[in-house]
Amino acid sequence: MILAIALQSPGHPLTLDLRDFVEMPITGKLDGTGQTDGMLARVNSFREEPGGSGRVFVHDLNGPLYILDQKTKALTTYLDFNGRSGRAGLFKKLAWEGGFANGLVTFQFDPEYFANGRFYTVHIEEPAVAAAATPDNTRFPAFSIAGYAVTAPIATPGPITREGVLIEWTDTNRSNLTFEGSARELLRLQLNTRIHPLADVVFNPAARRGGADWRVMYVGVGDGGSGESPRPDTRSNPQRLDTLVGKILRIIPSPADHPSSSRVSENGRYRVPNDNPFTSVPGARPEIWALGFRNPHRLHWAIDPDDARNNRLIANSIGMRTWETINIVHEGKNYGYSAREGNATMKLDNLTEPRPAVDRLPTLVGTSTVGEVAPSYPVVQYPHKPGGGGDAIGSGYLYRGKNIPALRGKYVFTDISTGRLWYVDYQEMLKADDGNPDTMARMHEIQLRWNNEVWPSMYPIVQIAYHRRGGKDGDLPGRATVSGAGRADAHVAVDADGELYVFSKSDGMIRAVTATPPR
Repeated sequence: MILAIALQSPGHPLTLDLRDFVEMPITGKLDGTGQTDGMLARVNSFREEPGGSGRVFVHDLNGPLYILDQKTKALTTYLDFNGRSGRAGLFKKLAWEGGFANGLVTFQFDPEYFANGRFYTVHIEEPAVAAAATPDNTRFPAFSIAGYAVTAPIATPGPITREGVLIEWTDTNRSNLTFEGSARELLRLQLNTRIHPLADVVFNPAARRGGADWRVMYVGVGDGGSGESPRPDTRSNPQRLDTLVGKILRIIPSPADHPSSSRVSENGRYRVPNDNPFTSVPGARPEIWALGFRNPHRLHWAIDPDDARNNRLIANSIGMRTWETINIVHEGKNYGYSAREGNATMKLDNLTEPRPAVDRLPTLVGTSTVGEVAPSYPVVQYPHKPGGGGDAIGSGYLYRGKNIPALRGKYVFTDISTGRLWYVDYQEMLKADDGNPDTMARMHEIQLRWNNEVWPSMYPIVQIAYHRRGGKDGDLPGRATVSGAGRADAHVAVDADGELYVFSKSDGMIRAVTATPPR
């Protein structure tokens, strides 16, 4: 068994040890040009297959979805979504070169995957591309496209440049290494710009068959860049109940599930639970579970093994110019954006100022006000400042593994560009969820031991590996306000046992938290 040794002295950061786990195939450019295609491999998820097979599904925003054998480290291309510009993948309209979260955005297993072979993906398309939106299965002939139908896009106010597509896949032969089966498009959503798209999808792992949340999907939807726009016809989109952008959605993917307690969606592809909070509001989208987000791109169900009353849905949402936030998501709550960022007021120039004395927001359906509500606020936030902050919050997980006792009961997360890691005590997060905008849980630094040296963040580790693998950018690809000339683009992930991994796009590496090497 691999044991991770965690060291912490009073007043000093927790130290975790890293071991290179696998080098992902290079799908970007070595010359470092372009906004995103200079990153060597844009890994965006790491999910272990249910059932104890020892296989992990890993996807790259540039298009490939791989199966990784944890023991041999062998990688097989299970599907490839990139059929753009003469490539042999599935989707000719795939938007992947521009926008840090464009391409194949996410992958998630169905709670009954071991029995039904179902999983879900989100990818981004450019509707203006002169090509069919139906998949091309030439490279994957075992994928039956008979009956595949493109859905009508759900409208979003303002100009449209992208569409987010949610698909349900059914693999009829889980024993092989390439996809064999069929797929069904669930929804297609219009997006104003190339940033903040349709994002993460998760299921409540504590839900059980027969319960109201069994096989019910939560979907994080970015605002498509609308909330920072000066255009009055789009800026309020995250606050409007008649749009899906800037929201957390709650839907039932299978029309056969929960028939007595839900309604069929407008396009007939999924169901909407009757107990969603806005189903009775005229003109509101019934799929909405919570609203007022800029980019809730990472969702995680925190499950307390000792007390199910502490189970919470957590959304890590990327901020505009001031605050990065961790939010405990509650049914029907408004998290303020684009009228709020973090626990401050966001002005029309996208800078922040103190909250008003009367802290209320109008409830909007279209341009009409149908009430007002007190906004909800994050339980953790950090600024866009060097030293104690970063540029963009990454993924996060409540640690439930056994190898790092110091992290039990802690929520671990990253800053994307700087590659910094922190943890927060989960009980403090719950206490900070008290309705007081100024109550925040404390962040604690994590430093990293890699190749027998201790580093303050992933950035220098990624930089070394990027150049070793042939990357030509003098620093790292991309840039950001705090990280400067270059981005580590780092996230954390967990395996089926809840043990930690770190993956980074700029160097295309996945690393495991491992045993301390001999001294």
